[in-house]
Amino acid sequence: MTENRAFKRLVEVGRVVFIDSGEDAGKLAVIVEIIDHNRALIDGPSTGVARQAHAFRDMTLTDLVVRGFPRGAGSKVIKKYFDKEDILIKWNKSTWAKKLDNRTRRAALTDFDRFKLLKLKKQRRFIVQSEIATLRKNK
Repeated sequence: MTENRAFKRLVEVGRVVFIDSGEDAGKLAVIVEIIDHNRALIDGPSTGVARQAHAFRDMTLTDLVVRGFPRGAGSKVIKKYFDKEDILIKWNKSTWAKKLDNRTRRAALTDFDRFKLLKLKKQRRFIVQSEIATLRKNK
């Protein structure tokens, strides 16, 4: 049964969320229970997020879902299912996580590191352009 849905990421029990703001910003958690249309009970025992009510406006739904655990399950059960489905490994392979990692690396660069990066990019551009020129010349 395939459906064409406009929304791919639904708020559901087991949905993995990325916390945008607060003391746990940048961490992953799992929706354990939906409280109301503004908040959900989240827990992230594998990522260090304490079980708490959290507003939807401060988190982003990811494509990852932990399937199979019962509604309102405890931290031990969530940790077991979270680790069984290798959610952290899947997250680290995702484009989203790679972009966040690149952003933090770029922010940590010193002025000299940025200068070295500029020089390396110029060298790469020169090599690519010279190869393109030789290919055009040989045509």
